[in-house]
Amino acid sequence: MKLFIVTALSAAALFAAVDINSATPEQLQNVKGIGEKKAKQIVAFRETNCFQSLNDLTKIKGIGAKTLEKLKPQLKVGPCRK
Repeated sequence: MKLFIVTALSAAALFAAVDINSATPEQLQNVKGIGEKKAKQIVAFRETNCFQSLNDLTKIKGIGAKTLEKLKPQLKVGPCRK
């Protein structure tokens, strides 16, 4: 029973949406479609701007409409930390 609970919690953590306004570069890299370079670009953008919606990700070089659609289920926009 304990193994089942641990497995279920681990699976839930894997599928939890990543907050683009607070995630570390490492957390962003866990999103399928975001590598080290894009993760760093997202964090750099966030240092001077807040993401108001997921659509703001298209302001990051290399993230267009098609890529954004693939990323959306894995991401969320939390409160701005500025």
